[in-house]
Amino acid sequence: MASNFNNAQNFQIDNYQFVNVNPSTDPLSKLQAQIAAGAIHDSRERCDAPKCHPETRVAVQDDLYSWIVEGDGESERPRNIKWVTGPAGTGKTAVMGSLADRCSANGLLGATFFFASWSASVGQRRKTAFVSTIAHQLVQHREDLQTAISNAVEKNPDVFEKNLHIQLETLVLGPLREVALQPNQPQLRGAIIIDGVDECEAEQYHDPTSTGTRGKPARTNAQDQLEILQALQAASSDPSFPFRILIASRPERVFREFFDPERNLTLFSQKLDLNEDYNADGDITLFLEAQFNLLRRRYSLPPSWPPPGAIRSLVNNASGQFIYAATVIRFLDTGQQEPPKALLDAILKMGLKVNSNPLQQLDDLYSHILESSPNPPLSVRRIQRVARQTTYWETSTH
Repeated sequence: MASNFNNAQNFQIDNYQFVNVNPSTDPLSKLQAQIAAGAIHDSRERCDAPKCHPETRVAVQDDLYSWIVEGDGESERPRNIKWVTGPAGTGKTAVMGSLADRCSANGLLGATFFFASWSASVGQRRKTAFVSTIAHQLVQHREDLQTAISNAVEKNPDVFEKNLHIQLETLVLGPLREVALQPNQPQLRGAIIIDGVDECEAEQYHDPTSTGTRGKPARTNAQDQLEILQALQAASSDPSFPFRILIASRPERVFREFFDPERNLTLFSQKLDLNEDYNADGDITLFLEAQFNLLRRRYSLPPSWPPPGAIRSLVNNASGQFIYAATVIRFLDTGQQEPPKALLDAILKMGLKVNSNPLQQLDDLYSHILESSPNPPLSVRRIQRVARQTTYWETSTH
């Protein structure tokens, strides 16, 4: 299928990728010109994206995978959308990334889209390329679906300028209905995995300060996030839509209200809270034990390190937030002037403070790193990298 895109010419300026497509090229080339390639789970841009430690979050992944394969069993009202949520640092992106790899390996991945507010690519931060990126991945499943989507682009050349509902109807739902009528074809199944919808930034269609717009208020992030949720709900309720939809986000207001069964009576969905439904302490313990083994070998430290009770103290400090444990390990392994043993002793001396805020220990850890660093700007950059990319243990070592 790569031959369909040979006429597309790519070039890059200041971290922004552009695709120059000749007007005479085929429809699938026009579709590819509209995608956010970096948002796909196995893209080059996500080569160092966080993934779950092989022995952690097993129950969560098995639960989600079982739902993708088996659904709700004998339920009269199958729920084809599942919302995976939890505070920042609980590992939503890592779980979604590992699950996407598992589904892909077993032929159960329809499409993925990973929003990322930190990305240099506008396409990963906004809704513009969302539907076209999903459609682009769907053309790879069956030749008849590829043909149907290609015909849809050819018949509707301005579809990429439409709202998400029209794009979804034209590029995804219409072609799926068409191929559903084809006899003797394998049934499509699996999951559409969407991560980080809470990181989607609003598109602005006018300047709210301009007199020509009569003072129209700027569009909010929540409005565009809600548009994405509503479009996905419409897809899930279509009889010809064969995929289950996984949506991961922080529990912000727009998501809480949308997935509230008392507010959204037409939505049949499930909620999985990584912070409440699964105890992360055991997984954080496994992560720390594995990482301390690596540090011992790397720095020739004795088997008695870390001291007794150290891992238990760090797990308590983490309060279920994998990002705390990941930050500790990064700090111990950043080549500071002090050896890992002294750095760990300083962290443990901070102690566990009784506080209703589960992220207070993480805030205190960040403050300690900055105050003790001989190069605070460099430490800030390292903290930012950990915060956005290392919620769980990455598959590659440092």
